Amino acid sequence: MQDQTERQAGTPRAVDLSARQAMVLRTVVGAFVGEAGPIGSPTLARLLPETLSSASIRTTLTELAALGLVRKQHRSAGSVPTERGLRRFVDELLDPPQLAEVERREIAGALDVSTGDAVMEEASRALSLRTHQLGFVLLPRVGRMVLRHLSLVRLASGRVLVVLITRSGVAHRRVVADEGWGEQAELDRVAALLNERIAGRSLREMREVFAAEAHSLRRRTARLAERAAWIGASALALDGDADLVVATRLALLEQPEATDPALLRELLEAVETKEQLVRLLDQVIDAGGVRVSFGWEAEGLGLERCAVVTAPYGDAIAPLGLVGVLGPSHMNYGRIIPLVEYLSLIVTEKLAA
Repeated sequence: MQDQTERQAGTPRAVDLSARQAMVLRTVVGAFVGEAGPIGSPTLARLLPETLSSASIRTTLTELAALGLVRKQHRSAGSVPTERGLRRFVDELLDPPQLAEVERREIAGALDVSTGDAVMEEASRALSLRTHQLGFVLLPRVGRMVLRHLSLVRLASGRVLVVLITRSGVAHRRVVADEGWGEQAELDRVAALLNERIAGRSLREMREVFAAEAHSLRRRTARLAERAAWIGASALALDGDADLVVATRLALLEQPEATDPALLRELLEAVETKEQLVRLLDQVIDAGGVRVSFGWEAEGLGLERCAVVTAPYGDAIAPLGLVGVLGPSHMNYGRIIPLVEYLSLIVTEKLAA
C-alpha cells in the first residue's frame, strides 16, 4: 500500500501549508471522519467554509497529494487523508471545542456516585457511550503509586501477604512466595526497615533506593537488608500485568467500522488480548497531556488501522494510569479529545478526594 511505502521511505521535513491548503486538508479529514471513506470533489465543495471553484479544489488537492497529505485509492475515487495527513491534522490543524457545561455536569454526576474501582468502570463507560468507540482506563500500577505504609503478614511457611497503603489511603494486597526465612517477628523488623524509606516514594523508586543503599544496609544487618530488598522487589515484580478496564463494547457497533469485519476484529482483539495495546500505552504514559497515537507509528503491534487518544490521571509528574479511547484512525478527534481530557481530570479528582 502507498502508506506503507511512505513509512519505509521516511517522513520528509514538513513544509508550511497555505491557508487554502490547510482549509482543504481540514475539510478532507473532517469529511473522512464522518463518511469513513473517500470524499469526492463535489462533496468537498459543499463542505468547504469558503467557496472555491472546482479547478481551485483540484489544484489544491494535487498540491496536498504532492506533499504526501492526501491520496486517491484509485484514479476515479475521491480523496482520503494519508497517515501523514492525519498526523498533520491532529498536531496542527485541529482545534477541539470545549465540552458544554451541561455535559460536564452529567459526566461529573455519573462518577460522583462511584467509589474505588467503580470510578474506573464508570469513566470507561462514559467514554464508550459518548464517543461510540472503545473507552478504557489503564488501572494504576502499584509500582507507580506513591506509598505511605507497608505491612507484612506471614500466611504460611511459603507465603507472605504484602499490604501496601498508598498516599491516598487505598490498600493494595499482594501475596509473594517466601523461602520461609523467619517468623512474624522478623517480618515486622523487615517492614519497619522498609517503612523508614517508603514514605513519599513509589515502589519502583524504592527498588532504586535499595540498590543505592545496599552498602549501608549491609553494615546494619546483612540478613535484614536482604529480606527487605527481596520482598520489595517481589512485590514490584507482581506489577507486570496491567489491568485494562473496558466497561462496554456495544457502542462500537453503532459506527461504520461495524460493517468492516477485519477492522472490528482488530479493535476487539486489542482490548481482549490487552498486551499489544498496553505496550503502546506504556510508550505514552509519561508524556503528559492529551496524546493521539496512531497504530502505524508503533510497528509490530498489530494496530495498523487504529488510533488511541489518551490522557494521564494522578500526579502530573508521575501519572498513575491513563484514560483513553481506542478506535479506527478516522475517529472524530474533535469530539473525543475534550472528552478524554475531562475524564482524566475527574478521575484525578476522585482519587485525590
